[in-house]
Amino acid sequence: MGATGAYADTLFTDDFEDGNSTGWTSSGGSWSVATDGSRVYRQSGTSSDARSLAGTASWTDYSVQATVKPTAFNGSNRFVALLARAQSSTSYYYLALRSNNTVELKRLTGGSSTTLDSATTTVTVGTAYTLRIDVAGSSLKGYVNGTLLTEATDSQFASGRIGVATFNASANFDNVQVTSAGPGPDPTDPTPDPPGNPGPNVADGWASVDAWGQNGTTGGAGGPTVTVTTAAQFIAEAASTGPKIIQVSGLITLPGPMHEVTSDKTIVGLGANSGFTGGGLNIGLPVDNAVTSPPANAVHNVILRNLNFRNWADDAVNVQMFSHHIWIDHNTWTTGADGGVDIKRGSSYVTVSYNHADGTDKNMLLGHDDGNAAQDTGRLKVSYHHNFFDETRQRNPRVRFGDQVHVYSNYYYNTGDYGVAATEDSGVIVEGNYFENVDDPYHLAEASSGPGRLVARNNCLVNTGEGETGGSVTNPPYPYTITTACDIKAVVTAQAGVGKVGLCGHDGLDVAGGGDGVRVRR
Repeated sequence: MGATGAYADTLFTDDFEDGNSTGWTSSGGSWSVATDGSRVYRQSGTSSDARSLAGTASWTDYSVQATVKPTAFNGSNRFVALLARAQSSTSYYYLALRSNNTVELKRLTGGSSTTLDSATTTVTVGTAYTLRIDVAGSSLKGYVNGTLLTEATDSQFASGRIGVATFNASANFDNVQVTSAGPGPDPTDPTPDPPGNPGPNVADGWASVDAWGQNGTTGGAGGPTVTVTTAAQFIAEAASTGPKIIQVSGLITLPGPMHEVTSDKTIVGLGANSGFTGGGLNIGLPVDNAVTSPPANAVHNVILRNLNFRNWADDAVNVQMFSHHIWIDHNTWTTGADGGVDIKRGSSYVTVSYNHADGTDKNMLLGHDDGNAAQDTGRLKVSYHHNFFDETRQRNPRVRFGDQVHVYSNYYYNTGDYGVAATEDSGVIVEGNYFENVDDPYHLAEASSGPGRLVARNNCLVNTGEGETGGSVTNPPYPYTITTACDIKAVVTAQAGVGKVGLCGHDGLDVAGGGDGVRVRR
């Protein structure tokens, strides 16, 4: 991805692909490295407590995250858990997913538990959940699938190891990652970034390509920085003229359905709990079918980062009418009335990266309808990479007319209808993605829409259909990195969504696109 500030250091990772559990110390249960699509750390006993610890006792402020799949509960109100600041096998903080459909942030002291906070959430055997605990000083926060559900203040344990656990339950654990809280402000910097700001904004993919009079995507760089906490403040700032960096503090309730964003804006959430509910963002001029080429006043150079979108009344994000150089990065959206991110009516030079789409039905539409060839043909140049399509049903994306649409290094999990659809002579490259439990990963044509062209290469298919390809597509002109597809699940689940900017960085191959081929640099 594009360059980002080093706001967190990776202290520990384990995806168990080496086939062993070296570095882990277990207590109780029956622990082994097994296979569940990829290799996992499995606890198969259900008759008692079981724990396994790793890491360093001197760790203080950090974030620990893991993929946790309960496979059986022996009785009612049992749990699987992630541990932080572990002193021993009987003293630690933990985030527990319980079989009674709750999540609890708890403290265990000498074997005696105290509930610090709890929330309702669906817990289903056989479903994988991303659990995360952030510990910073006395602040404790617990996340499920990127959403903050529990938080508390407690000073019992100041440091400690990490771990995983079960209580009368069996589970598979995977993709364990520990990151530090990151360095403090640079005392030589007169205007350090505020806490939670994800750092420098440097777009990659199609949003980085110089075109249509715009060199790359820089958003509000060079303009003033404002922080908004209310809907009225945000609506006014987003619609204002000139470059501006708009910091969103907290979850703002917008009066639906859509609110305008003008050119040269960066809209960025502070921390992991900021964004919008009730309404969405519109990036683009009013619809005009008579306009068939990019107008001089098209909305351009907009960055949306680190934002939550919930319960929107129309679309979460709509990009239309030849808007260009748009970067939508590290956001999380859940269900709403219509699309998660729709891009249409000639819009181009857009990158959609490192987002977590959680359970969305109509997730990402690219191209308005079958009759919109005049505006869309040869445009709709979009990169979709390192996104987590988490039980989304369709349109991941559905593409009409767009050419050199690049869908790479994404993780698709339990996709209900289909992953990618190439229609109406669009040109789509589906490359290096991880598809898990997807009957129809990609195909040509959809409903009344005629077929497009689709090239698929180097994808990892786990319990997934073969997909449908046809035709040829020219490679995009920008450099990009391809990671081994079967490693992408771990990368994306650890890094996609809000609160995770700065975790990017992985080994791979740099691929420079251009002309009719690619050049691989090792």
